[in-house]
Amino acid sequence: MSARKLDITRLGGQGDGIAETPEGQIFVPFTVPGDVINAGVEKSRASLIAVLTPSPDRVTPPCPHFGPDEENAGCGGCALQHVADTVYQDWKRGLVVAALESRNIAAEVATLVSCEPHTRRRVVFAARRTDKGAILGFNRAQSHHIVHVETCVVASERINQALPALRRLATAVAVGKEAFRLSVLDAAPGLDLAAEAPFKLAEPDRLRIIQAVRAEPTVARLTFNGEILIEKQPPELEFGRVIVNPPPGGFVQASKDAEQVMGDLVTGHLKKSKRVADLFSGSGTFALRLAETSHVHALEADGPSLAALDKAARRTQGLKPVTVEKRDLFRRPLMVSELKSYQGLVFDPPRAGAEVQVADIARSAIPRIAAISCNPVTLARDLEILIKGGYRVVSVTPIDQFLWSSHVEVVALLERPKR
Repeated sequence: MSARKLDITRLGGQGDGIAETPEGQIFVPFTVPGDVINAGVEKSRASLIAVLTPSPDRVTPPCPHFGPDEENAGCGGCALQHVADTVYQDWKRGLVVAALESRNIAAEVATLVSCEPHTRRRVVFAARRTDKGAILGFNRAQSHHIVHVETCVVASERINQALPALRRLATAVAVGKEAFRLSVLDAAPGLDLAAEAPFKLAEPDRLRIIQAVRAEPTVARLTFNGEILIEKQPPELEFGRVIVNPPPGGFVQASKDAEQVMGDLVTGHLKKSKRVADLFSGSGTFALRLAETSHVHALEADGPSLAALDKAARRTQGLKPVTVEKRDLFRRPLMVSELKSYQGLVFDPPRAGAEVQVADIARSAIPRIAAISCNPVTLARDLEILIKGGYRVVSVTPIDQFLWSSHVEVVALLERPKR
């Protein structure tokens, strides 16, 4: 590793600053375009040693755990707290613009929809047993080292206030030496905790954990590797006006505010569709909102999530009919013949996208489509397939659901021009 003086000119796709040199690009975390720095360089990567001349777009990070120094090299959750809002927002919107341009998609990308600090309701912590109890925090970037956190400016206030309790429960769960994950969902009437670990519990461990949860009033449920150890009250989420009991560890949108924006975009686009297909429906984020005006058929591979959706729809009065189907759309996508009865469709697949399924959608006659993704690259690929099939992109909206990270949620609305 050699020390070098570098000029940072722009931000890369992961949020690292980029210095252009005769040897090629060098990526430096915790830097801002306009910074002049000293850095320890090793091939194309470098670590920040000192900021010689700070950029006018460098700001003070709001989190005490964010930083490049050896004692506090960042918790690994955020990458861009040190960047001024205007630069940060332009960069994050630019991730979507660049993904579309790479596929020659000429669509206007809306201004980034911002999310406020302390609004993230779903957080995944890392934990490990130590001689002094469990350490609870986040994995440092590109490392298995867990950084202990006293606060998180992204997580909801309720999760922050519960950090001491979460640490106590992590200590109770940590019977093995290996690190494990503790997913925390801020739901009503209390936090929903799901531990995923490479070790097993003996019966005395289960009883001890149950007693520990009973002593924590902020916790509604705790599961271990999918097994419900204790459920004081079923956790509840609101999808529109529908109350859903999410399954343990089930997928939900990370931010309630972001989910509301996404839901408004989707329902506004599909509100005149008599029948709608919701692909990769989860527990009903979009299906239950769409059922206010449309007959909805929801398809999802995860059985517990689908059961939660079905139960919520059945007990809510005033909805249009909601039907469900357990189906792996990667292995068995909806065929063109099955899509004939729908006037609207929404799909929200995992990061890998829905390439095989989209190929059939592109050959359908469905008038309106809403595509949601947390990966602009795979979304652009899927949109290209739909465009080649005759669809037109109406709007593209980036949503900053994953604040200060390199991830961005996107809602793209499409329509098939009338023949």
